[in-house]
Amino acid sequence: MVLLGASIQRNDLPSATKEPKDLPSVADTTLIAEIAVAAPLDTPLTYAIPAELADSMQVGVRVRVPLGRRTATGYVLAVRNGDHSGLKPVQSVLDTEPLFGAPWAEFVRRAAAYYRHPIGATLRSALPAGLAGTGNDVTTLTEHVYRPTERSDLPRGSKQQALLTAIRAQGDMNMTELRAAFAAPHAALQALTSAGYLTVEDAPRRRDPFRDIPVPADRRVVPSADQAAALATLAERLATGQFGCALLHGVTGSGKTEVYLQLIEATIAAGRQALVLVPEIALTPQLVGRFRARFANSANIAVLHSGLSEGERYDAWRSICAGSAQIVIGARSAVFAPLRNPGVIVVDEEHETSYKQSEGFRYHARDLALLRAQHSGTLVLLGSATPSPGVYRRARAGDFTYLPLTGRAGGQPLPQVTLVDMREADRNDFLSPPLTEAIAATLGRGEQTLLLLNRRGYSPYVICAACGHSPRCPNCAITLTLHRGQNHLRCHYCDFEQRPPEACPVCNSEEVMPEGIGTERLALELVERFPQARIARMDRDTTGRKGAHQRLVDDVLSGRVDILVGTQMVAKGHDFPRVTLVGVLNADSTLNFPDFRSAERTFCLLAQVAGRAGRGERKGEVLVQTYSPEHYALQAAATHDYAGFYAQEMGFREPLGYPPFGHLVNLVFAGNDPVRVQRAADNAITLLQHEPGSVEVLGPAPCPLALLRGKTRCQILLKAPTRLPLHRLLQRLDKAPALPGGVRLSVDVDPIDML
Repeated sequence: MVLLGASIQRNDLPSATKEPKDLPSVADTTLIAEIAVAAPLDTPLTYAIPAELADSMQVGVRVRVPLGRRTATGYVLAVRNGDHSGLKPVQSVLDTEPLFGAPWAEFVRRAAAYYRHPIGATLRSALPAGLAGTGNDVTTLTEHVYRPTERSDLPRGSKQQALLTAIRAQGDMNMTELRAAFAAPHAALQALTSAGYLTVEDAPRRRDPFRDIPVPADRRVVPSADQAAALATLAERLATGQFGCALLHGVTGSGKTEVYLQLIEATIAAGRQALVLVPEIALTPQLVGRFRARFANSANIAVLHSGLSEGERYDAWRSICAGSAQIVIGARSAVFAPLRNPGVIVVDEEHETSYKQSEGFRYHARDLALLRAQHSGTLVLLGSATPSPGVYRRARAGDFTYLPLTGRAGGQPLPQVTLVDMREADRNDFLSPPLTEAIAATLGRGEQTLLLLNRRGYSPYVICAACGHSPRCPNCAITLTLHRGQNHLRCHYCDFEQRPPEACPVCNSEEVMPEGIGTERLALELVERFPQARIARMDRDTTGRKGAHQRLVDDVLSGRVDILVGTQMVAKGHDFPRVTLVGVLNADSTLNFPDFRSAERTFCLLAQVAGRAGRGERKGEVLVQTYSPEHYALQAAATHDYAGFYAQEMGFREPLGYPPFGHLVNLVFAGNDPVRVQRAADNAITLLQHEPGSVEVLGPAPCPLALLRGKTRCQILLKAPTRLPLHRLLQRLDKAPALPGGVRLSVDVDPIDML
């Protein structure tokens, strides 16, 4: 079994073969069902289907089934004939229509098996809240729809005539449309219905998260030579109706979105559906705007991500499952959208680490997109200015189709990037003289500045100048970040908060001061230096409320912001034509992570944020403040040299067997008792090291964050040149003794975050 979550021995698991009392008879049917229940089981359970439920039982419906001494919600994965002797019967069917089909169920099975996660828990992660059997089901909203009858004459009243004429012209109108077009239409509609001019019926009403956002003008452009070549190749692959994968590698501003749009137009014309994945929820509204402008009259668009309300996600899922949505746009979890006939899956910014789920079901959306496409004859298009090394290597080797976009779509030059050496600068001055002068000049020209500081809050920590004490989180191995506006110290991992001390709790000194800088402090410093500038901040603290991020984006686009300060969310996907200056503070921070991907992350972040400059008529400028100007990642970012960075980075990884030259699995043991955690890790390492093969076993060792949310954490890293020996070795854990009480094991296949 998969050792994930609380440790459970085989004899502790409820059996599906003992017949409880007072259950439906199954004597009249030979049908059985494979059902995934919400329990830490790696395989579905088999139940008998009573005769009275046979007609309503189908793949994709939820059911109530006995599980030990209780009942549980399950999901039907398969229905077939079989021997039902000794099997418990299904108690009830909860849905009249399936939530998914058989191909989707098989896809989720494969995903659960690959990532070593219980199938029931995988289904609950894949389904939106309200459909996951947690007792908080969302209801379907309905509204009246009025349709004209065959009666051809007109009523007497002028308002009734106007209403009837409008409804006849459109064919039908729902109550929302009628209220928007006519004041107080209810009485007239009732009269028309009573007189036989109209019929009325209830129809599902979708909760549309973008109903109040106007549709922008479509910015269709004539494709460049590179775009046209890419589209021609993609059209050929799409026409085959077979699985294929292509990498669209283009610098920032090269027009990748236009390629997506035109490819999806061809997909819709062929009668198939499209799925578009984006790395951040915050990027969804802007992309949806582009798609609504292009497909306003030709396709229905559904949106899926965790930032929507439960009702909005419920409605979107139902419309996709019913086949009424031709295009689905969403973040990581949208890879599970129940598309009936997917023709293309677009993964925008495929290199982004946010496509990897960091807890629970630790899937990678890009990799699941490929898995899904292989079994549905779907074309996958991966887009990025800084592709992940594994994808780029496969594209250059010919496994994926390589589609380069060599310049910006509008012909603008890439911005000039200057590395500002901070080693001789005043350490208390967060803005170097070159960056300060550049901001002033940009303001003088009436243009916009974007400043990236990948640290939110006022300062990363406070410290006593007398004894060096710094308040730390009692639950995590990390210092507390000062948020001056709320006047509290906060842990960004567990959200623990406390008031900043007025005096040091160790030595009673009153010289407790903030150290370092975050986005909050930078914004305040800019107000002092540039009092006439309009300054906005974009980070998790300012975009937490629904719609806040889009309002900030609108303010920048409309020119109501002169300087935008933000964390890495300002670097991704935004198109701000008036931004001509980009400044980066603390560019070295990501270089110092204890992770072999630290240089890759630094290069990608700098390349992406540099691409925000000069996307309009004026050439852009980028200043990067750094204490390591000679580092190859920064040098490559300064010259927009992805190929050069890739060559040097792979030279370091290949001898060590790190991805893309090898594969990893990270086993993380966590619990309240450090002794038990260590014993569990020691037992596992003994078992794993006795397995002959090509897997390198590293550890056990404390995690870089050895204490997280009150849990002591220890890890074992498995490394092998191919995936097969890793998965064979993991099967040995199925035979391992139960974990000590209070200890949990998380299996992270293809880990991204090693913290």
